[in-house]
Amino acid sequence: MFGQLYSVGAILFSAAFFLAGNGLISTLTPLRADLEGFSALALGALGAFYYAGFAAGCFAGPHLFVRTGHVRAFSIAAAFSAASILLQPISSAPIVWFSLRAATGLCVAVLYMTLESWLNERATNETRGRVLSTYIVVNFGAIILGQWLLLLGSPTSFELFTIAVICFCFCLVPVGLTRLPQPNPHLMPRLDVKKLFSIAPVGAAACITVGLANSAFWALAPPYTLSLGFDARQLALFMSVFVAGGALLQWPLGRISDKVDRRGIIALICTVGAILGLLLGLFGRLLLGVPEIFYTLIFLLGGSVLPLFAIGVAHAHDRLPSADFLQTSASLLMIFAAASVVGPVLASVFTVITNGYAGALFIFIALANALMAFFAFTRERLNEALSEDKSEAFSSLPQGSVAAFAMDPRKSKDDT
Repeated sequence: MFGQLYSVGAILFSAAFFLAGNGLISTLTPLRADLEGFSALALGALGAFYYAGFAAGCFAGPHLFVRTGHVRAFSIAAAFSAASILLQPISSAPIVWFSLRAATGLCVAVLYMTLESWLNERATNETRGRVLSTYIVVNFGAIILGQWLLLLGSPTSFELFTIAVICFCFCLVPVGLTRLPQPNPHLMPRLDVKKLFSIAPVGAAACITVGLANSAFWALAPPYTLSLGFDARQLALFMSVFVAGGALLQWPLGRISDKVDRRGIIALICTVGAILGLLLGLFGRLLLGVPEIFYTLIFLLGGSVLPLFAIGVAHAHDRLPSADFLQTSASLLMIFAAASVVGPVLASVFTVITNGYAGALFIFIALANALMAFFAFTRERLNEALSEDKSEAFSSLPQGSVAAFAMDPRKSKDDT
């Protein structure tokens, strides 16, 4: 096992640098935009443009790999990401930031696809699950580290943008030095969203819910903390606790879902997410007076909304042929990306409708999860559960690219 991880160590180091930088800029961008006086709608649009770029990158990436190879594609994407980030503090015009965030989203998708394709290429059917697990640990750990990089400078200065750029530059070094052969380029699998909704509507709806709620959180949570008077340390703690909740609770929730109807688990965690969102939306400022309770609720919220993607994907794979594994995965990822474009905009509109109410973000998250809970519960009552021998074992998944799904141990029985 150590030898297998050692062989992909350069890729994991590159992933750590890239994800730390992206974690930092994902929080810094809405924070700085709010300080620059962006409206609630403009803050939502920033998130929407990022995810629109990400969706475009999922289609553009494979063509870029065919044209240039993975190393050059990775270098191009990292360079454009760094340039986009450096340009942000130069101008405070919303239209400029929208364009830069779209460009960053596109490049981030290419970076994800490059690293995850490489990891998948180096993994065997026997080690695929362990490589994926290690990558997920690196993924969550680096994103959390990115939040604490906020303490290295002021959000009103150029410093933090420079630190994010340094991370994107450093991610080039391990890839540039590796002697690993480049992965074979693969085009994006053909999408069949209609088939997915007809056979596994709960799995598809779960990805919509994740896209709506989680993208809204990343776009609007930093401004929310400003309204509470948080400093950089408190903001880093707030975002880290949320991510840690998803990282630590994803696996046990997934294992439980292996033993029961996954729709019941989806209904349960969405109900919990709705209750937590409502509590934070209505009483967040009061709960802040007891930090232990406030951060426990944030941890549990992350633990309920972040694992929903992997459990929804597992439910969909239970019901669709294993031969369609990558097609199903690609369709689910695109559903998630499309919903992520809409989520920040809807949340910001909801904020405007509520006259700028600070807790509107969490009430929006509560509504999205409540609707999903109702839908999953209804489908569970109306349709028979699969027998246990037809269910696939749960596998944790990052919200990266289609290449991450190819590392899934459930894929090992299919053609690679």
